Amino acid sequence: MKILVTGAKGMLGQDLCPILEDEGYEVIETDINNLDVTKFSDVEKYLKTENPDFVIHCAAYTDVDKAEEDIENARLINKFGTENLAKASANIGAVMAYISADYVFDGEKASPYNPYDRANPINNYGKTKLEGEESVKKYCDKYYIVRTSWLYGHHGKNFVETMLSLRDKEEIKVVDDQIGCPTWTVELSNGIIKLIECEDYGIYHVCGSGETSWYGFAKEIFDLTGLKVNLIPCVTEDFPRPAKRPKYSVMANNNICRNWKLSLKDYLLLRDEDIQK
Repeated sequence: MKILVTGAKGMLGQDLCPILEDEGYEVIETDINNLDVTKFSDVEKYLKTENPDFVIHCAAYTDVDKAEEDIENARLINKFGTENLAKASANIGAVMAYISADYVFDGEKASPYNPYDRANPINNYGKTKLEGEESVKKYCDKYYIVRTSWLYGHHGKNFVETMLSLRDKEEIKVVDDQIGCPTWTVELSNGIIKLIECEDYGIYHVCGSGETSWYGFAKEIFDLTGLKVNLIPCVTEDFPRPAKRPKYSVMANNNICRNWKLSLKDYLLLRDEDIQK
């Protein structure tokens, strides 16, 4: 099977592509340098030339706070870029997998969100990701909408590395009233492969199992690394941001991914091995 991946140079793409290759798939790696998803004529021509069986759309505008003032570019990439890929994928009969986010939900639910719960984003980033989902559903007969959350990986800026970089601070304040599911890019990649192989199209939540707050996430990071820090829980209002965050964005994932603590432990072990090389 030939699989085209957008955003191949991003944090997810840099783990996903080699994992796909290890599973025996032929991978076509694309990023902004060889495929601008915002230009339909370019997308249509590229997909017709490469003729993939499957398109995994990882490329996205991901700056949640900046999207509050830069909504035009966020929508250009997340909505219209996704629409272009959905149309072009449908035209060649390729299956499309679109990487979406927990921020399509408003965080008002008191139990984990299921894939077909009503979406109601409270920030511009979430709105544009939902618009991307709607484009996929509109144009593709065969698709996977893959919602993930609190993503971290070895090839990009993420919460784990941010926390570790603050280890020498006198105190570290971390929000304790936002609850979600930390997800390692490797776990997400493996989850995507499970979906490819099951051929049961639809909307899926592919995120770490279990739930925690950002403070709980940070505490586990420092506990696993043995670092002694002065970690202090705080509330969202202590750190005002341009974009509102859902208070509760836990998603039910049907055990597609492992418990987030197990994934974090493996991430940190691999991180240590890379540092020692």
